[in-house]
Amino acid sequence: MHPWISERSQAFDSSGIRRVFDLAANLKDPINLSIGQPDFDVPEAVKGAAIQAIESGKNAYSPTQGIAALRERLGEQVSEAYPTHQDRELFISSGTSGGLVLTMLSMINPGDEVIFMDPYFVMYPSLVRMCGGVPVPVDSYPDFAINPDRIAEAVTPKTKMILLNSPANPTGVTADRESLEAVAKLAQEKGIALVSDEIYSSFFYDGDFVSPAEFNDQTIVIDGFSKSHAMTGWRVGYVHGPKDVISVMLKLQQYSFVCSPQPAQWGALEATSVDLSNHVNDYRKKRDFICAELADHYEIAKPNGAFYVFPKAPCDGGAAFVERAITENLLIVPGNIFSHRDSHFRISFAASDETLRRGVEVLKRLARS
Repeated sequence: MHPWISERSQAFDSSGIRRVFDLAANLKDPINLSIGQPDFDVPEAVKGAAIQAIESGKNAYSPTQGIAALRERLGEQVSEAYPTHQDRELFISSGTSGGLVLTMLSMINPGDEVIFMDPYFVMYPSLVRMCGGVPVPVDSYPDFAINPDRIAEAVTPKTKMILLNSPANPTGVTADRESLEAVAKLAQEKGIALVSDEIYSSFFYDGDFVSPAEFNDQTIVIDGFSKSHAMTGWRVGYVHGPKDVISVMLKLQQYSFVCSPQPAQWGALEATSVDLSNHVNDYRKKRDFICAELADHYEIAKPNGAFYVFPKAPCDGGAAFVERAITENLLIVPGNIFSHRDSHFRISFAASDETLRRGVEVLKRLARS
């Protein structure tokens, strides 16, 4: 290792998803069910609003907290969702990942413990370690539900934060109202920070979306436009929570990300008026198709949100199964990237119907063999 490299950067590895893509680099026209972003394009109205912003000269830094029009629009939505929550602030982050980074840097001290469910989004343990914290994954197998009792058992005097993600990546599983309420009240009673990563909140297929912020007015909520409007490269997220915490995040954003790209923020303002119901209905049908086709071949916890399925591999382990799938020109992601276990694999159904059909046929053939 080069002598200039920091100890902080050695506390975690680069994303294992990159290794999967390296394995698949020589595939010709792969059946790609690995990508964690929508397969539809950014809505035309959103593109137009960003282009207009660029052409009208809105290309400089925005205020660190984001353009006023977008903050006001999102603030109205938050106030409508949580009318009893007082002393709450909102700012625009450089994507939800930027919001997560600022959340961790603002609150986690060396030695602080952060609880989250296993399987987890790949960034969670790495960001905790980057801040000197201690990741505390809580097993959620086999149904991937948020289990309040398991979370309560994991709490220690060093617990600083509980991080929830519903609908979840990589499982697509959503938490029920009762579990979210129980965890929200646990955090409140223990004085533990509660962070809710809600980037997949628009992709909710059964019932209505529920946020733990409904039950705990100190919850820090992170959301954005990357998944809902296919704006992954635009880097527009937002965070809302207690004023004192948000003000520290803004101070850190000022000296790091500076601001979310201004033209993209004007696009996001237009995105708040775009009807997503057709896309959500399409993804619900894709979810139903892939679960029905694979039900007789794989052990699956049916996802109620996001655009992922997390089946159990029918052989020795998820990583070995993914390597077999790659030899069949199918690109999926091993579950050990998201978990301490190597028993499952992730499918993204954010793909065309034809790609899904081709992928399902390969998966059924692999299961039979």
